[in-house]
Amino acid sequence: MVNKVYPDAKAALADVLKDGMLIHSGGFGLCGVATALIEAIRESGVRNLTIVSNNAGIDGAGLGILLDSRQVKKMISSYVGENQTFMNQYLAGELEIEFNPQGTLAERIRAGGAGIPAFFTATGYGTKIAEGKETREFNGRHYVMEQGLFADLAIVHAYKGDTEGNLVYRKTARNFNPIMATAAKITVVEVEHLVSPGEIDGDHIITPGVFVQRIVKLDHVDKRIEKRTVRERAA
Repeated sequence: MVNKVYPDAKAALADVLKDGMLIHSGGFGLCGVATALIEAIRESGVRNLTIVSNNAGIDGAGLGILLDSRQVKKMISSYVGENQTFMNQYLAGELEIEFNPQGTLAERIRAGGAGIPAFFTATGYGTKIAEGKETREFNGRHYVMEQGLFADLAIVHAYKGDTEGNLVYRKTARNFNPIMATAAKITVVEVEHLVSPGEIDGDHIITPGVFVQRIVKLDHVDKRIEKRTVRERAA
């Protein structure tokens, strides 16, 4: 039986990382982000990375730390507005960006995991998103062709997993993690709670273990809030 559990994030990525990789990074803002694995990527020193992520974290947190260390060559994202470092590097011509409508980005990842090389969507037709892409008309409506995204590596955060790699996500922290887990040559997962096989109800499993090659149990989880919004106290 293959042992998928590694002692820490550094060990789980040690013989996987290389310059120029395409990496799926799960999460939405700072919710469901594979923080320990991102930190291990920074410590490894690999460069010229292309990162697929809904956004780029914030300055000094999430994927923001890889921007700080200038290890990212290109971002494939739908929103990056909370990161000043990202903006500065992009405007200076030091960072490439491939913008996608959020639903299109999700479907490109899902398609990559399903073995679908490309698909047509009406979203973005007639805009800059469609420039340079094939378009077709179906039943009187115009569509633009988008390619599936299959990565060299997916880094994923899950609430609970067993030692065989079956995963459960918690609430909105699910976001992009399940589709990314299916769409890479190697999927490495950090879990908050690691249990034995059979302890997770089969009906509750979101990502089957067949998609997961390596697992890291987190000793501590720092769940930062990207933007705190609270009501003023009553007088």
